[in-house]
Amino acid sequence: MKRLLSPLLFWFFFTLAHAEVFQVEDIRVDGLQRVSAGTVFASLPISAGDLVDDEGIREATRALFQTGYFNDIRIARDNNVLVIIVTERPAIAEITISGNKAIEDEQLLEALDGAGLSEGQIFRQPVLQGMSQELRRQYVSQGRYDADVVGEVTELPRNRVAINLTIDEGSVAAIKHINIVGNHAFDDKALVGLFELQTTGLLSFFMGDDKYSREKLTGDLERLESWYLDRGYLKFNIDSTQVSLGPDRDTVFITVNVSEGSVYTVNKVELAGELIVPEAQLLSLVLMREGLTFSQTLMTTTKELFTRRLGAEGYTFAEVEAFPELDEEESTAKVTFFVKPGKRAYVRRIEFRGNTKTDDEVLRREMRQMEAASASTDMIEHSKVRLERLGHFKEVTTETREVPGTDDQLDVFITVEEQPSGSVGASFGVAQGSGIILGGNISERNFFGTGNSVSFGVSRSKYRTNATVSLNDPYFTKDGVSAGYRFSFVATDYGDFDVAEYTSDSFTTGVNFGYPLTETSRISFGLSVENLSIDVGVFPSLEIIQFLRENGDNYTMLTSTLSWSQSTLNRGVLATRGSSQRMGVEFSVPGIDLEYLKFSYAAQYFKPITKSLTLHLKTDLGYGFGLGDADRLPFFKNYYGGGFKSVRGFKNNSLGPQDTPFPGFDDPDPFGGNVKASASVELLFPVPFLKDQRSVQAMVFFDAGNIFDTECNAFQTNCFSPDVAELRYSFGIGGTWVSGFGPITVALASPFNDNEFDETEVFQFSMGQGF
Repeated sequence: MKRLLSPLLFWFFFTLAHAEVFQVEDIRVDGLQRVSAGTVFASLPISAGDLVDDEGIREATRALFQTGYFNDIRIARDNNVLVIIVTERPAIAEITISGNKAIEDEQLLEALDGAGLSEGQIFRQPVLQGMSQELRRQYVSQGRYDADVVGEVTELPRNRVAINLTIDEGSVAAIKHINIVGNHAFDDKALVGLFELQTTGLLSFFMGDDKYSREKLTGDLERLESWYLDRGYLKFNIDSTQVSLGPDRDTVFITVNVSEGSVYTVNKVELAGELIVPEAQLLSLVLMREGLTFSQTLMTTTKELFTRRLGAEGYTFAEVEAFPELDEEESTAKVTFFVKPGKRAYVRRIEFRGNTKTDDEVLRREMRQMEAASASTDMIEHSKVRLERLGHFKEVTTETREVPGTDDQLDVFITVEEQPSGSVGASFGVAQGSGIILGGNISERNFFGTGNSVSFGVSRSKYRTNATVSLNDPYFTKDGVSAGYRFSFVATDYGDFDVAEYTSDSFTTGVNFGYPLTETSRISFGLSVENLSIDVGVFPSLEIIQFLRENGDNYTMLTSTLSWSQSTLNRGVLATRGSSQRMGVEFSVPGIDLEYLKFSYAAQYFKPITKSLTLHLKTDLGYGFGLGDADRLPFFKNYYGGGFKSVRGFKNNSLGPQDTPFPGFDDPDPFGGNVKASASVELLFPVPFLKDQRSVQAMVFFDAGNIFDTECNAFQTNCFSPDVAELRYSFGIGGTWVSGFGPITVALASPFNDNEFDETEVFQFSMGQGF
């Protein structure tokens, strides 16, 4: 057969070489394996019925080679049939990468895929060589000048190849010196201090700030330019930048040549364009004033304020440009803000993404931007903040997209990332001060995605047995009135809870309602019935004996609560911005067994002070007293202090007054008091080496506080009326992680101003509560 084909093919090529113009009746393609015949015909400039000559054959050959699919192409003629014989290039069976750490496999494979090198694609050697060179350039941009990339191609059966990229990343060149030339107004130290890149120092091993990177240098040059522009140097220019290597190629020398120019002041601010908003309102937003030094930041911020103001009116596609007109002789600048509002935009659709657990309705009821309404950037941002305050999501992002084919409609896309909001099923936990906790429960702030808070179950620890059923619906009515219900039985042995020796059994049922006053504040009212029985040990404290002698050991109380709360926190969990406060009063209804009144106030404030540091201030105050026949607050309603929710570094519930032991005993227990005062100052900072900071919060803290009593008797120890000198203090470091099992909180504290009766702890931890 081969002997027959050889002379036939020779005759084909001999005929074609001396071909005259002929009409193609048919086209046949031989040698195809993976490439389809349709691909060949689509690239071929010849069709059946065409007249073909030598030039047409050459053009067809070039067209097929340009597809990149073939290593060899031959064209012959069998009578009036055009025969195309091809040899396909091999396909890539697999790609392996080794030796890389600075650039991950996924990034490298994505870059190769973008260049046409991926498994299943046709292999092209020039592309591999080009990509190897590009990868070397990428490493050079990271300061790895001795990096090398070697690509090996192994042939496999069935016209396939395997590609192996072996990468030697080398080492990052360290910055030896940074020199700025041409600066007169500011010295090198001040300007180099702006850079992220620094010369090698004591902390460079941890910070990595002495490792050269082209991207970092570009960012540093932008910061340098912004520094000058914010100080009026409108003619500032970076003339050139030189990056040179040391002889051993592991050190870098950076030289930046600059021209400062003169300082310009603002001599006039004008508005131009279509002023939809009254000019006086826009001028009130201008941060630049006549006579002040020009600032690029103030000009950019003013543009953003204009855009937000126009967006609040529905002009979400508004454009604002600023043009400084320079007078070089006087060194002044006239700044003109040109406003182009465009058309008022309307929201066609609001779409939620990422809420695999939470119902759309839970998100939609928090929205203040409505569909079919005029679009407002303020309402969209306010809706985002309300979603963040729910505490169900790690992150909430918003995006607006113009509806194709229109110039006055947009769609709003809200993407959420959900986070753990409770626990379901059997539970095991450990909490300092409570010991091992065993039980079965459902505790959810977002019950089955409804947004309702539900808790029911039983638990047992070394001091408490608890059975509880509770429900809170934040939208009991459509206008935001909340309703909650609770039933509980609690048996507590306070002797095992590090307080006075007594036990109590409590049955409680109650309801509460909340009514929104504004977007950020509400009032709440609650009413509950509690039956409480108290049992003391063989040798109870004298305070308990006296109270039970005067009031008995079984009580039925009808208790009411009234509170006002306000919150502008940016998140419901691990907030970093905003404030919250709550004032409340709890009182027993007159005519019931025991009458008392308690006032409380709690507040916290978050203030970002840098991009990564946040100041957190908080306080918790309380005061209570007896009413009617009760001459003091019932001892089982006392305040207790110490631990995460009070002063860290002191044992849970150990602060404040202690009881008077039964005669013959000399070991008093914490008894609590009717006055509570605590305050904390925290500096929140990012956890080092952790990319995702949204579920963790670390801080250094300073705590102050104590428990006082206005009715101390002569025998109690550690009992004081409110006195600044008797405050207890601590400082230290701590953190909280919102895990799938609930918040895990730790603190390492150093207490001081303690006395002989205070119980201190250097390390504290808890699962299930934050601080």
